[in-house]
Amino acid sequence: MWFVFYLLIINIIAFIVYGVDKSKAKNGKWRISEFTLILLAVLGGALGAGIGMLVWHHKTRKPKFYITVPVLLVLQIIVIIWGLYQNFHLGVSEYDSDIGLGRDLRIVQISDLHNQLFGIGQSSLLSLVREQNPDIIVVTGDLVDSRETNYGIALTFIEGAVDIAPVYYITGNHEVRLYGEKFDAFVADMTSLGVVVLDDTYVDMGDYILAGIADISLDDFDAYERFDDSKPVIMLGHEPQYYELYESLGADLALSGHYHGGQFIIPGVGGFVSPEFEFFPSLYEGIHRTGDMDLVISRGLGNSIIPVRINNYPEVVVVNVS
Repeated sequence: MWFVFYLLIINIIAFIVYGVDKSKAKNGKWRISEFTLILLAVLGGALGAGIGMLVWHHKTRKPKFYITVPVLLVLQIIVIIWGLYQNFHLGVSEYDSDIGLGRDLRIVQISDLHNQLFGIGQSSLLSLVREQNPDIIVVTGDLVDSRETNYGIALTFIEGAVDIAPVYYITGNHEVRLYGEKFDAFVADMTSLGVVVLDDTYVDMGDYILAGIADISLDDFDAYERFDDSKPVIMLGHEPQYYELYESLGADLALSGHYHGGQFIIPGVGGFVSPEFEFFPSLYEGIHRTGDMDLVISRGLGNSIIPVRINNYPEVVVVNVS
């Protein structure tokens, strides 16, 4: 969303500046430099600059402008379409995990939505989730974003998800920053819709344990003891770098997110940067075997500090557990 706001503002500025410069030219006043006018177009304001040229009848006879500005506009349109596709084209990543369950369990994992919209009323995202025919849906944190929080967008997804399958949720680091009355009301709304909040607790699902850890507890967890080996344990923990904690608690399968796929995936190299600004993190997506545990890391759906993904499509994760 920040990128959209930026484009809107820079184009409005470009349009106004071209008009101001035209006015100065008519009145014989000090002019805005041509370098500045072209720079506004280069910085993403080519549409505003082009409209300004036509509306104000300004710079339309100078090749520097009537060639450069349209070329920049075409290039920017291509980049914007490519960027939108990179950040809104939903994919599905499917993994298999044998934890000795003795039957098939199909889990859909949603992570790091960060208030991102995928279709009107989250229709594209919910349709894709429904197509996966999940037994349960797990939300592994950062459903909302602390910088531009919109609980309504998150609840719209939840309202649709609970009609597909039972939903289980844990908080991520962005929810931790939002703790307070508004967030409590948000959690109460989710609970009233049927969502089971697994922050620092667990449920016995009959033939397996489904456990969760609140993000705020990761550094000093003491909510429950290690599970014995009587039943397989599936654990939800927002941050993958705490995999040793999950394994120490007896998890056979851990589901996490947080790393946003490294934000930019460089072919042959991997994810570029983690939210903690660790460059080229070893754990940024996919399924990994750590000791006796499978660790699944979702690339997530939305963005936060860095507003753009490259070569890193938003994903719905499906885990086939047996």
